[in-house]
Amino acid sequence: MMIRAGLVGLGKIARDQHLPAIDKVDGIALVAVASRNAQAEGVQNYPDLGAMLAGEPDLDAVILCQPPQVRYATARQALLAGKHVFLEKPPGATVSEVEALTALARQKNVTLYASWHSRYAAAVAQAKSWIADRKVERIDIQWREDVRHWHPGQPWIWEAGGFGVFDPGINALSILTEIVGEPITLLSAELEVPSNKQAPIGATLGMATASGAAIDTVFDWRQTGPQTWDIAVETDNGSLLLSEGGNTLRLDGEVQMKAPDEEYPAMYRRFVDLVERRAIDVDTAPLRLVADAFLCGRHCPTAAFED
Repeated sequence: MMIRAGLVGLGKIARDQHLPAIDKVDGIALVAVASRNAQAEGVQNYPDLGAMLAGEPDLDAVILCQPPQVRYATARQALLAGKHVFLEKPPGATVSEVEALTALARQKNVTLYASWHSRYAAAVAQAKSWIADRKVERIDIQWREDVRHWHPGQPWIWEAGGFGVFDPGINALSILTEIVGEPITLLSAELEVPSNKQAPIGATLGMATASGAAIDTVFDWRQTGPQTWDIAVETDNGSLLLSEGGNTLRLDGEVQMKAPDEEYPAMYRRFVDLVERRAIDVDTAPLRLVADAFLCGRHCPTAAFED
């Protein structure tokens, strides 16, 4: 079976990650793109999803790479048309949106895939296996990057529903909720919101595992130079460090794995498998932690930021 897919939202993430990944994976082919301001070569191009659905009646799946604020309506439209849906992270602007889409996918008997690309980083599975045999005592997360590099000319990230620094930070939370085999709760949050923005540029979270291990987390979008994506875990039998977004693993200071980034091809292989079985893969745990941070966090105004 060859999945005929259409992609909505031809922005930076689509060009950098989705298009190359689709080319690498058997069982799926991109046949159309819907975008207001861009066009892709070698496929049919449409101004929006409605036009794409009308022009491509044999389309099997829709890949959504739009900003989260508008993703729910488009995903719902695709599901109602009987199409399988791949959601770029975060899967929606709110938890209730994602839950509603999940219910609709079940009703229509189609696949809904809420993708968390950082869970597919090379060392994450090995880290999860190592932690499973130990008692976690403490976790420290440092997720610092340069917003000007990763989101140039993208004002939506600073608007309500755009997540701000949680757009990258949720990647750390997706790894955290994958490798720790117990529930995680938010205890405190401080959100730094620039005076001219609606979303945070920095966040400090205090969390804990169900068994009481402390989790200290710092997200910052003002990093310059090398970027920092580290998760350090102290256990009753050794320490673990996931760095480079989960592609490098150190155990007790010794490098165990260092691999290139192949997250998106791995996700597309997962999507092909889900579509073949008409299965649903939606985990809202990372999104819930972000929602809790916005709901319960203390907002700390900071200086205006010009991006």
